[in-house]
Amino acid sequence: MTRNGPQLACADHWTVTFKGTGGHGGAPEKSTDTTMPVAQFILGIQSIVSRNMSAQDSAVVSIGTVNGGMSFNVMPSEIIVTGTTRCHRPEIRDLIEKRLTEIAEGAAAMSHCSAVVDYVRGYPPLINTRIETDKAIAAASALVGASNVDGDNPPINAADDFAYMLRERPGCNVMMGNGDGPQWKNNHMPDYDFNDEAIPYGSAYWVSIVNQELNEAA
Repeated sequence: MTRNGPQLACADHWTVTFKGTGGHGGAPEKSTDTTMPVAQFILGIQSIVSRNMSAQDSAVVSIGTVNGGMSFNVMPSEIIVTGTTRCHRPEIRDLIEKRLTEIAEGAAAMSHCSAVVDYVRGYPPLINTRIETDKAIAAASALVGASNVDGDNPPINAADDFAYMLRERPGCNVMMGNGDGPQWKNNHMPDYDFNDEAIPYGSAYWVSIVNQELNEAA
């Protein structure tokens, strides 16, 4: 849990479509090669975090897919690149969108191609409220002991739609451990296997927080 500031990040995704004429790989001078601006774009956007942001801020810009071309000897006329960005402040979100667009369009122009950027803003940062976070910490500590509860862990670059709920109502996003085995640590990995032994703890947490709130109300 996190008491102060964002716990989870903004989660945006984007698509950049690079367009040119394409042509035969043996005569690149007779066409426009979209692979060149794509290569420059992929490398260039990594400079956003390292050169356009303060070292005190954090963000991630990641490539998800690169699709284009059908033959080894034909330069593609179109290549589509997709990816995601994560950050914790609105100003950084604005900066990333602006610089990503500038780098895409600039790289395309250098190779006499064009670039169309579709930047989609997804989940906002998830920010817990202090009172509800303290209550969640107390309920978890009553269940498993304070030494097994991290009440002020640093922000991470995951995202969740619960962020929209916290914009409207006070609350706390609670993250429960799933064990220390390598197969339990990252649910985005292909070898992830949910640890069923965690289920009783998850259920018991809700019982603990209900008992706590009922006793407080009494």
